[in-house]
Amino acid sequence: MILFVLTDGDSSHKSYKRQLNIDESLFERIGNDDMDAFESLYNLTERTMYAYILSIVRNHEDTLDILQETYLKIRAAAHLYKPMGKPLAWMFTIARNLHLSNLRSEQRYAYEGTVELENSLQFSYVTDPEDKIVLETTLEILAEDERLIVLLHAVSGMKHKEIAINLGIPLSTALSKYHRALKKLKDNLREEEWFR
Repeated sequence: MILFVLTDGDSSHKSYKRQLNIDESLFERIGNDDMDAFESLYNLTERTMYAYILSIVRNHEDTLDILQETYLKIRAAAHLYKPMGKPLAWMFTIARNLHLSNLRSEQRYAYEGTVELENSLQFSYVTDPEDKIVLETTLEILAEDERLIVLLHAVSGMKHKEIAINLGIPLSTALSKYHRALKKLKDNLREEEWFR
């Protein structure tokens, strides 16, 4: 269960938390066709990459497609990776570029609507019905940058400092956008009488 916690602070809730420590030598090993290294990278980053892609694509099936394409591209381009201390930012860039490429190639410039998640059995990361409602609301009402920060924190368990570093924004900006997004969600859920 993903625990979407609508609190003003981080210290009072339980959620999935882990520090992403990506060994940059994995990319060199992947570039040399080391499948164990590729599997290690995938297992370490898949949840975070899913949250990032979902925040920009806003559709489960398209997210899975781009996620798969992203890892294929990472595998093919790993030999080009230059260690700079931000491997996740490099991976995010690949995912975003693939998304933009898909938009251009499909002539799909407007989003056609959010997939109804409440009854979708395919949405494997979200099993709790209330979490699905909150996720659906998140995808609908938050701006892309707010959605990205909330999903990276709630789905992948990244800390705000990690999010700020990987997105190249100040920590204060990441925190303010996160708290602003939570306020929007709370207000919306109160209007819908889901949260009191």
